[in-house]
Amino acid sequence: MKTIKFFILTLAISLNSLFAQENTESSFSFPILEGPYMGQKPPGQIAEPFAPGIISKGGWEIEGVFAPGLNEFYFTTREKKGSPITVIGFRQTGNVWEKYTEFKRTGEISFSPDGSRMHMAKGYKDRIGDGWSERKSLGPLFDRKDWGIMRLSASANGTYVFDDYKSGDVIRISRMKDGKRQPPEEMGPIVNSGEWTAHPFIAPDESYLIWDSEREGGFGDSDLYISFRQEDGSWGPAINMGPTVNSDKWDAFATVTSDGKYMLFNRRIDDGSDDEKMDTDIYWVDAGIIEELRGESLN
Repeated sequence: MKTIKFFILTLAISLNSLFAQENTESSFSFPILEGPYMGQKPPGQIAEPFAPGIISKGGWEIEGVFAPGLNEFYFTTREKKGSPITVIGFRQTGNVWEKYTEFKRTGEISFSPDGSRMHMAKGYKDRIGDGWSERKSLGPLFDRKDWGIMRLSASANGTYVFDDYKSGDVIRISRMKDGKRQPPEEMGPIVNSGEWTAHPFIAPDESYLIWDSEREGGFGDSDLYISFRQEDGSWGPAINMGPTVNSDKWDAFATVTSDGKYMLFNRRIDDGSDDEKMDTDIYWVDAGIIEELRGESLN
């Protein structure tokens, strides 16, 4: 398991050294897919691979995310160890999905709830027509050399939640107040406990927060946890999302589709002994688990 963690940290450190290159050619090829959700049969209440044999294959496929509107899908991969870490984007035109872009990763991708902004760690791109602007910096509040941001997630009110691997694997939060961005603050021990705490996802309405961490009582490696916002504005206890979501492997990087129906996340498939292969897939599950856990938290 330490090998897995070292590899993940190495990838995170490499983010700042990668430069975006749009429409990069590679040997990745995909069939034409038709229908909602990349033409895939929706999952049930037990997590299963997303697009097996097409997206989730025998290598390293992670960070699957549908843009709001559900007509674009992005995921991160690489051809082999040492090759560039690449983001591949698909777009649905009519009923058909086809690859439309490919670029080197400069941060884990997430989207503003309205789909107008693509967040990429310390940077972002704004949507311009059918494309995206050049990557821009979030500014000095975030572009600090002593912070290692892998993923930043935004709510509809503009709240940012992000991880920081350079400061002991903590998660920070930054809110908007009177139209001004507030300095990020480290979240409390409800979130920042355990090890390898990272990859937060905040609900558009800020009603819950999902992240991954390795904690006592988990299933063996990093698990996905959820906390629900309380009436007084505080965060409720961290709840392990359970065996229908988590496994004894590395489970991480959750995102919920903009229609609220499904949750996608990463899962390490192999036992961690093959650094060359690093078999990691994208999984998805019915997001009804969120409301089930919310109900349990009220009992």
